[in-house]
This record gives sequence, structure tokens and C-alpha cells, in this order.
Amino acid sequence: MSRRKILIIYTGGTIGMIKNPITDDLSNVDFKLIMEHVPEINRLNVDVDSISFDDPIDSSEIKISDWIDLAKIIEDNYSSYDGFVVLHGTDTMAYSASALSFMFSGLKKPVIFTGSQLPIGVVRTDGKDNLLSAIEVASSVKSDGTPMIQEVVVYFDTAIFRGNRSTKVSASLFEAFKSPNYPRLGQATVEIEYQQDRFYKSEDVSFSVNYDLNNRIVLVKLFPGIKIDLYRDIFSKKNVDGIVLESFGSGNTPSIPLLEELIAKFIADGGVVVNITQCSTGKVVHGLYETSSIFAKLGVVSGHDLTTESAITKLMVNLVDGNPEETKRKMSENLRGELSI
Repeated sequence: MSRRKILIIYTGGTIGMIKNPITDDLSNVDFKLIMEHVPEINRLNVDVDSISFDDPIDSSEIKISDWIDLAKIIEDNYSSYDGFVVLHGTDTMAYSASALSFMFSGLKKPVIFTGSQLPIGVVRTDGKDNLLSAIEVASSVKSDGTPMIQEVVVYFDTAIFRGNRSTKVSASLFEAFKSPNYPRLGQATVEIEYQQDRFYKSEDVSFSVNYDLNNRIVLVKLFPGIKIDLYRDIFSKKNVDGIVLESFGSGNTPSIPLLEELIAKFIADGGVVVNITQCSTGKVVHGLYETSSIFAKLGVVSGHDLTTESAITKLMVNLVDGNPEETKRKMSENLRGELSI
């Protein structure tokens, strides 16, 4: 079998940072320095090329335009490489992995997001193992020669998670990511063990990218004592097209007449509201309790077990202004393995 060709895309993040000896601040450096710190890449049975954002960014600065740039790099190089490894800061990695999973249709090659909690030049860095293993995952094939992974995933600290199921859970532990409502796709031990029955595979014939994202989205998290009157401008179709509502438990809300009034008008005006749970595991079930039944009556979409990152990016990609029913249909469907329904 010929050597696999992998493209590493460096967007920025801790994995490519060095410490300023005077201020102790971390800042991005040229990606070539990362390669110098990981000469083991040359010992892998793969051909590796790399490309870097012109101005590597801290992931807290990530924008829709950066997702578009990243997706364009992959689209432009799709036919030339067998897989892609995206080096990305951890803070918003789950958002970016989720966004690309929904932007891509017909993806038949691996897109592996990884990064690190410590800069790759630090002695105790987790970046070296994450990078080497991500490359190995990206180059893995099945017995028939097709890519083992054919979706967007996050590889971090020996675990492989579906990108749109992942979320960052720790700012300090090496085990920084979890997949709350879906089991991991694989585990790197002595060998990389894959759970192929859990993989997602697109049924679309050809690869394409949707670059038309809508950022007129807001996230509203309910809490005891919330003063809904402060949110009037948010629940206005003039300002917002879609709302992700983080409710309690299995989708419950406090009995606030004004909230019901604002949601009803927003939906009547063509807005879309998606209800997800604040809990780290479990799902929204409208009508399980009386305090959630009002959402179903108002036409709020159940987000089932979507992560916050997945709910927001899925809505951005699929919110068709002027056709709320089509948006609601897509938000209710399992498009890229993001829902357990």
C-alpha cells in the first residue's frame, strides 16, 4: 500500500506557543518550530505536509470567517490528501469541530482536530503525543483500503470523540475533553483501538461545503430569578434569527408568562428557538414534566442531547431565513451523528 498523504493545518493555539522569557506570556510562533520539536513525524509511514494560517490565532479569537478559511483549505486540498489534522486551541475546538462537521457534506476522509494543554516546546507537553497520534489516526485505513475515519473528530489525550459530540470540560487537566452523550470512537493504548460500529459515514456521493453561515444567533441560559424583561431585544426577529435556550433538566422552564409571550411572538415572526439542557448528560424531552410542555405548544424545537457547541453551530449552518419550518426540520434531524434519536 502506498504511503498516505496527510495535511497538517495549523490555526494557532497552545500547541504552537512559546513563553516570553520576560513577561511569561504565551504567544504563537511559526509552525515550522513545531516540526522541529517533533522530529518523530519523519519516522511515521506517511508523507506529511503542513500549512499555517497567515496569522495564527488564539482559539478564543475564532470567528466564522476563520471556519470558512479552514474549510476552504480542506476543500482546496481535498483531492490531494488522504486526511487532515487541524491543530487548534482547546478553548473553542469543540465549536470549530462541530461547525465543520455541519459545513461539510459527503465527507469521506478524516478531519482530526487536536491541540494541547501545554506548549509543544515544554518538557512535559501533551502536544507531541496528541500530534503524532492524530497523524496516525488520520492515516489509518480499513481492510478494504478506505479511511478508517470519515468524519470530523477530536483526538485528545488518547481518546477519539465525534467532533460535534465533544466539549471541553477542563482548563487544567490533560484529559480536557469529553463526549457527554456518545461513547468515544476509539482509544489509543499500545495500539489504537477503533469502535467502527460507532462511526458516522455520510451517504452523500460528492464532497461539498456550505459556506453560508448565519451568525444572528444568541444563547440564553435560564437561571433562578432571571429577569426576562432584560431579554426583550433578544427575543426580537429584528435583531435575531435563532435562539438556543439552555433550560433546566429535561427541558424545563420556570413559569414566566412574559417568557412564553416573547417566545410565541418570536416564533410567529419567523424566528427559531432550540431547547437544550444545561445538564452535562441526558436530553430534552418536551412534556416529560408540566414545566416543559409549554415549549412543545409554542413550537420550540427539542435539541434532544445536543451539546451547546453543536446546537449553536448546527443552527448557524442550517438556519434558512424566511423558511423557519425547513430550519426546524433540519434541527430535529440527525444530520452528522450529533443526535441520539
